Amino acid sequence: MLNIHNLSVSFGGTYLFEEVTFRLGAGDRVGLVGKNGAGKSTMLKILSKELVPDSGVIATEKEVSIGFLKQDIDFVQGRTILEEAYQAFEAIKETEAKINDINHLLVTRTDYESEEYSKLIEDLSDLTHHFEILGGYNYVGDTEKILLGLGFKREDFDKLTDTFSGGWRMRIELAKLLLQYNDILLLDEPTNHLDIESIIWLEQFLRSYPGVVIIVSHDKMFLDNVTNRTIEISLGKIYDFNKPYSQYLELRNELREKQLATQKNQGKKIEQTEKLIEKFRAKASKASMAQSLIKKLDKVERIEVDEDDNSVMNISFPISMMPGRVVVEVEDVTKKYGKKTILKDIDLLVERGSKIAFVGQNGQGKSTLIKAITKDIDYTGTIKLGHNVQLGYFAQNQAEYLDGEITLLETMENAATDTNRSKVRDMLGSFLFRGDDVEKKVKVLSGGERNRLALCKLLLQPINVLVMDEPTNHLDIKSKNVLKAALQKFEGTLLLVSHDRDFLQGMSNIVYEFKDQKIREYLGDINFYLEQRNMQNMREVEKRDIIKEAAKDNKQQQVSYQDQKKNKSLQNKLSKIESQIQQLEKEIKQDDKKLETDYEKLMADATFFAAYENKKKKLDAYMEEWEQVHEEIEKV
Repeated sequence: MLNIHNLSVSFGGTYLFEEVTFRLGAGDRVGLVGKNGAGKSTMLKILSKELVPDSGVIATEKEVSIGFLKQDIDFVQGRTILEEAYQAFEAIKETEAKINDINHLLVTRTDYESEEYSKLIEDLSDLTHHFEILGGYNYVGDTEKILLGLGFKREDFDKLTDTFSGGWRMRIELAKLLLQYNDILLLDEPTNHLDIESIIWLEQFLRSYPGVVIIVSHDKMFLDNVTNRTIEISLGKIYDFNKPYSQYLELRNELREKQLATQKNQGKKIEQTEKLIEKFRAKASKASMAQSLIKKLDKVERIEVDEDDNSVMNISFPISMMPGRVVVEVEDVTKKYGKKTILKDIDLLVERGSKIAFVGQNGQGKSTLIKAITKDIDYTGTIKLGHNVQLGYFAQNQAEYLDGEITLLETMENAATDTNRSKVRDMLGSFLFRGDDVEKKVKVLSGGERNRLALCKLLLQPINVLVMDEPTNHLDIKSKNVLKAALQKFEGTLLLVSHDRDFLQGMSNIVYEFKDQKIREYLGDINFYLEQRNMQNMREVEKRDIIKEAAKDNKQQQVSYQDQKKNKSLQNKLSKIESQIQQLEKEIKQDDKKLETDYEKLMADATFFAAYENKKKKLDAYMEEWEQVHEEIEKV
């Protein structure tokens, strides 16, 4: 369905990826992973034909449709949810408008016998037929069905999209993609701003999607639940395995360990050969043998070990000063948007050193309370900050507050004080912005890089209370782990909003659940909260209604008896080949030792060398057979 051959893209003379080749077919659900700035979003833009590569070919089948969910969604102001969802039906809406225009003319005109009037009737007939073929009589019902399935209520349909949070807007965009029936889906960070209910729905949808799905995500659990293939972009290369993310990591590590071991063995053999060459060079009678060994050594293909980009942020959050015992006091806080009440009569007391997690569905008021505490919005009630409290606030859309037209260095210098201005280059370096990177304009950074810059900028101010609203959005998995470790070591007070269960583990000692305009306190960590809700994990909050559907999916995925039988036969064959390979490798190793100790004598023994070469040929043949059988097992 999609063939990518020798694809190369560079920025400022540096390659993001070079001569990358892979193929995608129906049913492939690919997790496209890599560090922030590795080129994942760029790859999606190239596949969607928004961006032209420096070189390479992208071939698709005829009339392949591509749907692209971007990180940042631009909604037109003033549209209702239904009007926005109807944007999925551009051709239908155009045809519908033409039909309405003709109907209006037919009603207002009186020249019934004219050729023009007859032509209008013919055009109306053609357009009506085309409208029916496009599915025009079903699109309204289909749209309502999808929106209801995504959690919208019928009374929401005529509300403006501007009144909904980012997570709900993302659902509208997902609905549009679903209604378009695209052959290829490109999803860039689809779980950002989504609550667990939305993520569950998206997982269910994608698992049964018949076309190609390519997902850029840093949500490990989401990738494991959805994908059946992983492509990692690292240091300009790609690593492609037909496994979900966690299994891919294990295979990648195993492969690298084998490469290291093989490289080490090869190094020993090369070293031994070089010693023999030096030994033979010293004797005139052995000069020809030395030349023969040199030629043989030149033909050896040196084993390379895959490079791994292990660079990570170096981050810590030192506290500025000791605040009073009570850090934040919230009394009778109510917040309304128009007639809609988000929070009602909220009371909350935050004491020094508390580690608090806010959880709950989108739109329940988590970010609203955070914004009230940081004085970003108006509210009724009272919020008091304690003595010596110095808030450090990381907003959900923090990166949007950065000026795209200035450089990274200017961004930091503008926010710095006289005491820390001299340290900004070192600070940027600890967040992986080194050398000429600091002279880049902010607008060229990826979403994850902008988040890293925003975190770096946050450290310029004195902090003893950290308020963080979805800080892991756009951050790669390694960066998330580093941020988590830094927050765990933070000696101040932490208020954290997150839907990422892995990230929340071990982060809090109090959990507040937001639901129906109220908050409920759980005096424990996230695991205690889950136990109290009688759940094994956070996802089961929304999974109760889909257990039957999941069981049905599992049943459909069971391997047939014939496939099981074929797989067992292939496994037996593989084991036999592996045994033969092991035996031959053992014999060749013994021969190598003989050559090391008595090379001159064995060189004259034609029988020995014939047997030795024959063993090597057999080993190569067995290795090829092993690969073929292994591929057959993968297919089964």
